[in-house]
Amino acid sequence: MDVTAALVVAGSIFLWGVLSARLQRADLTAPILFVAVGAVVGGMDLLGTPEGPEGLTLLVEVTLVWVLFSDAARIPVQTIRRDLAPYLRLLGVGLPLTVLAGWGLAWWLFPASGVWVALLVAAALAPTDAALGVPVVTNPVVPARVRRLITVESGLNDGIVTPVVMLAIAALAAEEELSGSTGLGTAVVSLVVGAVVGAVCGLVGGRSLRWARRRNWAAEDFAGIAVLALALIAYLAALAVGANGFVAAFCGGLAFGTSAGRRGPAELMFVEQSAGLVGLLVWLAFGAVAGPIVLDLATPTMVLYAVLSLTLVRMVPVALAALGAGLDRGTVLFIGWFGPRGLASLVFALLALEELGDEVDQAVALIGITVLLSVVAHGLTAAPLALRYGRARPDRPGDPSDTDTA
Repeated sequence: MDVTAALVVAGSIFLWGVLSARLQRADLTAPILFVAVGAVVGGMDLLGTPEGPEGLTLLVEVTLVWVLFSDAARIPVQTIRRDLAPYLRLLGVGLPLTVLAGWGLAWWLFPASGVWVALLVAAALAPTDAALGVPVVTNPVVPARVRRLITVESGLNDGIVTPVVMLAIAALAAEEELSGSTGLGTAVVSLVVGAVVGAVCGLVGGRSLRWARRRNWAAEDFAGIAVLALALIAYLAALAVGANGFVAAFCGGLAFGTSAGRRGPAELMFVEQSAGLVGLLVWLAFGAVAGPIVLDLATPTMVLYAVLSLTLVRMVPVALAALGAGLDRGTVLFIGWFGPRGLASLVFALLALEELGDEVDQAVALIGITVLLSVVAHGLTAAPLALRYGRARPDRPGDPSDTDTA
């Protein structure tokens, strides 16, 4: 990256900071604008020759860890226990059905790519990203219970689907030989161990900071930096024992939120702001990298798959999972639509690109097209649909948790 590109990036970040509230009122979210800036920067060839996906993969992973940790830390754990059934329905029924539906659709539309490429695409696009629908998960007119459902689902579904993505990558790498793939039992153990490791890290870290603050050992200027490191500790500790790092980051945030005390929310601000800054760079880099790939490889069939992936492939499984859950039709449609694809899908696409190279160019392009459409569609509809949904429910009695912070 030359000086001109760095100046454009820094100037874009500054202008977003100055005009962010005004732009958000116009339904222009940070991902929309920075993907566009990235496309312009990439189109002008200001970034130079790409050196490979490794650096971008690390950037996306770190961003996702901080987002998962900070989002989870804001969720009251007692409300998760109270509403456990809907979470289990979305993650245990809706998510597998979404993967199966996306797999079948990809295999049908792209039979030449093979069954494992189809599974890779379906699994990579199954996780949702609540960060792309910030006006939904932060808007008080949306019932707190619904906001928590969307946040918790997006926090855990990427970790749950990771073994499926790794299975597809291993199968493609070994062709017919699947000895390197992850079995179901190993995947379950990885999720459970990741959750335990993350919870322990978050609990110990939160209580340690609380204990240190009481004795004036911890300077307030550096407490936020400590929490930033704690999120990475939870993720890396899980990886060190072969467990799922993303689930560890989310569960670490939950545990930190319950143990950090009254200063915990203030210390999370630094994590959220750091994640926000790095997230801007991720979306800019995505626009620069994905733009040329989309232009070169996009076809009408890919666009059709992307549209169906964001609508029927997501919304029908959510509706089936919600049967008997006591949710009205408007709520089911609202939750089903706000399943934006974002950072987790990019992580999986980049991991596949690292492992398999040109063999998965079509899959990466398909994932990129879907994420690009999601950035625009969910970004533009988040605020107006959240307001419309909230206004349509003033006469509906909320559950006691509706006044909690989502």
